[in-house]
Amino acid sequence: MDKPTQNTSNATLNRLRAAVLGANDGIVSTSSVLMGVAGATNDSKTLFTAGMAALVAGALSMAVGEYVSVSSQRDAEKVDHENAHPHDEHEFTSPTQAAVASLIAFTVGGLIPFLAVIFAPSSTKIPVTVLAVVLALILTGYGSATVGGASRRRAVMRVVVGGLIAMAVTYYIGALFGATFI
Repeated sequence: MDKPTQNTSNATLNRLRAAVLGANDGIVSTSSVLMGVAGATNDSKTLFTAGMAALVAGALSMAVGEYVSVSSQRDAEKVDHENAHPHDEHEFTSPTQAAVASLIAFTVGGLIPFLAVIFAPSSTKIPVTVLAVVLALILTGYGSATVGGASRRRAVMRVVVGGLIAMAVTYYIGALFGATFI
């Protein structure tokens, strides 16, 4: 079995980074939008519309952002490689692969809070969604740390605490402005 080349390793790490970032952002962004709206209203149609908009806009934004970012990285890699090794073939990072990985990961991550808030009974929408998000963030943090060889505990704490803060802030902003302006 061949040993993976450095650029294969970099390509794998870039896809992993895009997937982890996409999943984490999908979970946190979608749940935060939903918590903000839930702070203002418990209307199921409004929550569905806000959740769907957050899912679609977020997934497309992540894909475009990854494509642009990785394209810039690829351009810099090409110039650097051509200056150092003008006659060598080299496989560069794929912006399309990063964009697709991020789009899919955001969508999968965002579906967790979206489905939780849509299918939970009205009286438990918020706690069920928070629980679903915490579990999803634990899995995301644990999985990314395992693949990356980093501290699992630190990774899990980082994503869970960040996600809980984002949801709490947006919930209370929704509650404040929903009560005042609606």
